[in-house]
Amino acid sequence: MNLLHRCACRSASWGKLLESRIIPWTLDEVSLGGDALEIGPGPGLTTDVLRTTVERLTCIEIDQRLAASLAKRMQGLNVTVVEGDATEMPFPDGSFSGAVSLTMLHHVPSREAQDRLLAEVCRVLKPGAWFAGSDSLTSLRWRLYHLFDTCVPVDPATFAERLGRAGFVDATVDSNPWAFRFRAQKPQRL
Repeated sequence: MNLLHRCACRSASWGKLLESRIIPWTLDEVSLGGDALEIGPGPGLTTDVLRTTVERLTCIEIDQRLAASLAKRMQGLNVTVVEGDATEMPFPDGSFSGAVSLTMLHHVPSREAQDRLLAEVCRVLKPGAWFAGSDSLTSLRWRLYHLFDTCVPVDPATFAERLGRAGFVDATVDSNPWAFRFRAQKPQRL
């Protein structure tokens, strides 16, 4: 992420927006269970909110500095931070009761890598577990904000199909003027 983006993702105003609107909208009527996985927490403002909703939260973050900083900040709490690539997660099959991805999929460097991430999330979830998330809709302002960032927008019109190809069922995607949310379930039986 560029410097402007990093500063904004650490800001109190972004944290308030996450807590009051984005996370409640994303997780509306979705249970992550007691042992959840957060994909790409960045500086961890999402983690601050999510950790209060589950018994245990594991975060996987690819950026070494962000992972180390978040691990230090979460020390002694119900959060485990793992530095790693979500397209090749170091967790056994069926490890988690739910997973969430909040406004980060567009930072995955290609559509193919995004699809590998979706398949990996499905692999590490327990049967019947939910994967929920949200991401931004593209606009000129949003694109300018991501200048010199890795930015691969996700098309909400095709995302349910992509979730299905990754192994999920009951995928739904809906949007507001600025973002879309999704939820999909790992099948009870394969």
